[in-house]
Amino acid sequence: MQLQQQQQRNKYLQNTVQTASPQQLLIMLYDGAIRFCRQGIEGIKTQDYSAANTGFLRTQDIINEFIITIDRSSSVAANLLQLYEYFNSRLVEANMQKSIEPAEEVLGHLIELKESWMEAAKQVNQIAGQASGNTFKATQSVIL
Repeated sequence: MQLQQQQQRNKYLQNTVQTASPQQLLIMLYDGAIRFCRQGIEGIKTQDYSAANTGFLRTQDIINEFIITIDRSSSVAANLLQLYEYFNSRLVEANMQKSIEPAEEVLGHLIELKESWMEAAKQVNQIAGQASGNTFKATQSVIL
């Protein structure tokens, strides 16, 4: 029964990724980086250094994906590249020194960046909706 549930979950996740917009994929990657960074921090706290290593390496894998896929012609590309490189170096430091402080710093930045990207995606969606004539009109709702 457990195997069948896992297969259904994998199929759902695969379908979700395949149908996601680029903005949604970016947010999903940030969610993963945040989750894995938290796992790494928890691994250090509980002295499960194997789990910490795995969490930090997975976080770095996602950050490296950001580095690879960044639009180099973008006005913010150079700053993001420097930031992502800094994140990687801080995660290596956390992993090698078994210290949560560098990883917590990265985690805070990842959360802030995710929120910024979510806001940007929301604005892009609103602009796209207006351009296609699908404007959202706020209405008041009164519950009696």
